[in-house]
Amino acid sequence: MNEENVKQTVREFYDQVGWQTIGETLYQNAQYEDLRPVSQDYLHRCHLRVKRHLVPRGDYFLDAGSGPVQYPEYLTYSEGYQKRVCVDISIVALKEARKRVGEHGFYVVADIAHLPFRSELFDGITSLHTIHHVPMEDKLPTYAGLYRVLKPGRTLVAVDGWTKSPLMEHLRGLMKFMKRIRAWIKHEEHISIGGSIEGDQAMAKSEIKSREGSDSPAGTFVQKLDADWLIEALTGRMDFDIFVWRSVSVAFLRSVIYPDWGGRFWLRVLFWFEERFPRLLGRIGQYPLVLIRKPPLVEKTEKSPSDV
Repeated sequence: MNEENVKQTVREFYDQVGWQTIGETLYQNAQYEDLRPVSQDYLHRCHLRVKRHLVPRGDYFLDAGSGPVQYPEYLTYSEGYQKRVCVDISIVALKEARKRVGEHGFYVVADIAHLPFRSELFDGITSLHTIHHVPMEDKLPTYAGLYRVLKPGRTLVAVDGWTKSPLMEHLRGLMKFMKRIRAWIKHEEHISIGGSIEGDQAMAKSEIKSREGSDSPAGTFVQKLDADWLIEALTGRMDFDIFVWRSVSVAFLRSVIYPDWGGRFWLRVLFWFEERFPRLLGRIGQYPLVLIRKPPLVEKTEKSPSDV
């Protein structure tokens, strides 16, 4: 699939599917996140990790691949800036973003791999779950373009997922085991209140099937990276670091974390480990937070005769 076809596929998916509303505050794309109450505090604190790495105030804040700015935490990233510039390939996303950001924002339909802005314009930049929609040949130019429009002395934060997470590969057996345990428990509970064995077995199989598979959006182009590729690509080109945004996948949360089995407690433990080992879990976990810093300009001073 060539570059233009990729962009068309992504645009059509989000215009026609991903950013279509299914409720007052939910979009179709919400099916790719775990929005259960048991996970909400953990997700909230993961979202706020982005803000801690941004300059707290400035003139212009760039949200590259803004989507509809669907989570309340996203709004806090630019609250100290004069204007938030929302850029997205989907006009539907930008119309929805305007409902939340309002007069605080500017809204630009554009490709994040070819930003239409002058250099060193923005005091802060985020790109959240967007670069994985960019073709491989455009990934490094996308990072270079974001770096180009960032002001010296400022930072940008990109969040995406790895193609394969070593941590998730090791936890795959636990996830399958937990799915079957939960399905068995539902089976037994249904029998105890007089349900049909055959009907409940069908339900259990259906539940297992529905929870298996990737947590990547189906129906659009996704091409993720691994840590080694990104480190090699950015080394020598810009000052960067890789921290953890969230170490576990949506599939893990849905299959392992339950309120009646201490889910909130285990997520607090997980968050503690992520805070304790942010670089390790950023590289082996599911979702890295890539922090890129642009060095400040060094002012040149004239030498006095005594210095010569």
